Amino acid sequence: MEIMHRILASAGDILTSAGDLLLVVLGFSAIIVIHEAGHFFAARWAGIRVLAFAVGFGPALVSFRKGFGFRRGSSEPEYSKLVTDATGFAGAPREAARDALSGKVSPTEYRLNVLPFGGYVKMLGQDDADPGAVSTDPDSYQNCRPWKRMVVISAGVVFNIITAAILFIIVFNPHVGLLEETPRIGGVVDPECPAAVAVALNAPQLGVTAPGLKPGDTILSVNGEEPNHFNDFSLAVAMTHRSANDPLKGDPIAIDVRRPGVNGILHFAIAPRVDDSTRMFGIGAMQMATDRVQSGSRRANAELQRVLDAWGFKQLRPGMRLMTVQGKPAASPYDLDEAVEQSGGKPINAVFQADGSPGAPPVSIEFIPRPALLTTKVEIGTGSKKTAVYPRHLMGLMPVLAVGGVTENSPAMKAGIKEGDVFAQLGNTEWPSVPAGLALIRACVDADIHVKVYRQTSPGVWEEKDLRNVRTTSEGTLGFDRTDSAYLTNIVAAWPMTGVTAATPSGGALPSIQNGSRILAVNGSPVGTLGELRTALKQITSSGAATTVALTVRPPSGGLNTPERPTQQVEWPLSADDAAALSRLGWENPHEIGALFDHERFVWRAETIGGAIPMGLHETQRVMTNTYLTFARLFQGSVKVEHLKGPVGIAHVGVVIADRGFVWLLFFMALISVNLAVINFLPMPIADGGHMIFLVYEQLTGRPPSARFQNAAAITGLVILGTLFLVVTFHDVRNVFTDLTRFFGG
Repeated sequence: MEIMHRILASAGDILTSAGDLLLVVLGFSAIIVIHEAGHFFAARWAGIRVLAFAVGFGPALVSFRKGFGFRRGSSEPEYSKLVTDATGFAGAPREAARDALSGKVSPTEYRLNVLPFGGYVKMLGQDDADPGAVSTDPDSYQNCRPWKRMVVISAGVVFNIITAAILFIIVFNPHVGLLEETPRIGGVVDPECPAAVAVALNAPQLGVTAPGLKPGDTILSVNGEEPNHFNDFSLAVAMTHRSANDPLKGDPIAIDVRRPGVNGILHFAIAPRVDDSTRMFGIGAMQMATDRVQSGSRRANAELQRVLDAWGFKQLRPGMRLMTVQGKPAASPYDLDEAVEQSGGKPINAVFQADGSPGAPPVSIEFIPRPALLTTKVEIGTGSKKTAVYPRHLMGLMPVLAVGGVTENSPAMKAGIKEGDVFAQLGNTEWPSVPAGLALIRACVDADIHVKVYRQTSPGVWEEKDLRNVRTTSEGTLGFDRTDSAYLTNIVAAWPMTGVTAATPSGGALPSIQNGSRILAVNGSPVGTLGELRTALKQITSSGAATTVALTVRPPSGGLNTPERPTQQVEWPLSADDAAALSRLGWENPHEIGALFDHERFVWRAETIGGAIPMGLHETQRVMTNTYLTFARLFQGSVKVEHLKGPVGIAHVGVVIADRGFVWLLFFMALISVNLAVINFLPMPIADGGHMIFLVYEQLTGRPPSARFQNAAAITGLVILGTLFLVVTFHDVRNVFTDLTRFFGG
């Protein structure tokens, strides 16, 4: 029954997605038809004979021509016969032919074709695919003055921009609006990200001592521009110019924020870094969250519930609200995070209640804090593939790479890798650290890598599993979420000496411990994990003075089936600076519960109908500017080809957006309309922008470029666009299949 329920639920989601896809395709087609309508009306104004205005492609289903009326199929054969009769006989033409020539029968056919997606305008003597197909008739495209042809060429773009502005104005009117995320900071992704370590330029003057952006900070401006919502802020960061000194960093961006309790505006200059997951610039700032656990579509809720169940929070449901933390009213998950940080390791109680149901029984959830460790920056890879990771460590002792989760139908899942596995071997490396393991996997592209894992089969019982050779993907991945063994076991990996930007322990004395060794005790007190070791070390160094601790270490054996080696006593000197670093380490929530809460949102709209007009015009201008900037960053290198979207990607994103409501679909269509205008007017052969360059040349010289040159340019343009289309579509299809895999495998 459960399988049947999942099949029926999936079928319902697929039908909903299919309906959204149809809306997106029809909307996209309407944008193209409007573009072609611009060419059509401008051509009629310029006196150019229009042979056809078609909606869709392929054979005509129905057509209309003045003088003929509606026809099933095309009336072109009948009209061509009339023209032939009118010009092909000696003497007076027949009556019907005279009607055709005297204007009673229009030369323009309006068609609805078999594939009603997009459309085109066919003008006499104008053919993008064949620049040599010219006409000497007085009302042909070639015989129209160049400046008028410029109007015809640019009219499609103008119509798209006008359409986008109208759609934006509709969306922003006071009776509609978009539900957008507020431009407020909710947190940072890790303690080493740019948003966490940046120091305000005027921090001393305003009495601010802690570095970084903080929850509750309101973003007032980014490089002098006020962001309307959080996506504006993220886009401005992503479009940062790449640093000339470091390809993984961007030039510093000026960010002004207002912080509660600070009497003044904080001014930051933060240099973004390339995000490992998106491969775009970011600073690691997250959106402000509310007190409500996310709730969305049936599929999204099911996925969220699986996460909550895996964490042991089966009573917690999507849509519930956080009411209290440790008996005190709570407004957001940040109250929970703060309680965990100040817990001293003691359990934290949080109470949730069903949204909109005051009488519903409350749900009490207990969170067990875990000891926080240090992090450091390690760069892996080379050249353009170089990335930075921020592994945990304890004064230089590194945990081993472990599995936080497995992607459905990935090489990891097919090989039998499971959540919680610790990598005993990757390739020829035993007990790899996080950076060492990731570097090994990324260097192994579409090839076999030997994998052994250390797996806990029952509490306190671990077994080694030899999974033999596992095939990596073409991108050098296995398909698992990385974590480490810090809170799973007491096994340590080797310290990654290359690429480390943070200092090793200030005393410079890392204990001489072979990777794969287990730390069993410190000063005679047993420890089962690196987290427990941290707690013990923090207590030992609580006085702040330098000291030396004794570690009981068991070196690695040849495997689980070989006898254990005898333990060793290793002395480890810790300096006063090491003690101070340990004292600063607090407690953290083992689950990223904050990521599961709704983001703080507001309705983005004008206060009056008149106010919607400047908002719509400004948004049109802003989207145009960002589209041009995207292409500039593409050539500059901070935006990659895989970040672009082709037809498949547009449809994929459109379906996701359409699921949010019809207003969002209108907004998406406005974005597409602006992007189509910009892309179509780029100075590329076969695009309107390329034709405009030819017309400017003709206007200045009095003659058009040669047919040979235009043909060569058209072929070059087709090759460039075709190659770009194939590359972009490849990435689009891969992303769609990734989502489908998660959809059916979840």
